[in-house]
Amino acid sequence: MNDHLNRCDWAGNDPLLAAYHDREWGVPVYDDRKIFEFLILESFQAGLSWMTILRKRENFRNAFDNFDFYLVAGYGQEKIDELMNNSGIIRNKMKIEAAISNAKAFIQVQKEFRSFSNYLWSFTGGKPIVNNFKSIKELPAKTELSDNISKDLKKRGFKFMGSTVVYAHMQATGMVNDHYIYCYRHKELS
Repeated sequence: MNDHLNRCDWAGNDPLLAAYHDREWGVPVYDDRKIFEFLILESFQAGLSWMTILRKRENFRNAFDNFDFYLVAGYGQEKIDELMNNSGIIRNKMKIEAAISNAKAFIQVQKEFRSFSNYLWSFTGGKPIVNNFKSIKELPAKTELSDNISKDLKKRGFKFMGSTVVYAHMQATGMVNDHYIYCYRHKELS
């Protein structure tokens, strides 16, 4: 991007990635459907690059009924077969089945905490953790907090929610502000 803004270096020159960085990454998300969207996307990303997922995001949105967790929770074998034949998404049967299982667990957490957002944000006291990293070398892949959230999610029946996936989710949904200190978004989101 040639707009003279100081961004995190990982945002690079790709317009799609820069737009994601500028508009979404690190912005606190409290809406359950949006949180569920990121849970699905992050779990499908496991072992792949975020750019791969970002390029397929609209396909995922269409394939997973706009990330309606009630609909996803009700998917049966016919829908699994349809998703396995959808070349626009990552066709991994275990991840597809995990998305369905996770939707069911998501709804159970909602019932217990009145919203999934209440549950998730309780781990940070409802506010983002602001970090002051200077480079990608300082960015953790996981933390003690993401370890704890991952363990709790797994205890509640979630799959493909290891600590690294959880930390990526925390970054994406603004539970942590990991924009580098020189990035213009760091100050805006602090």
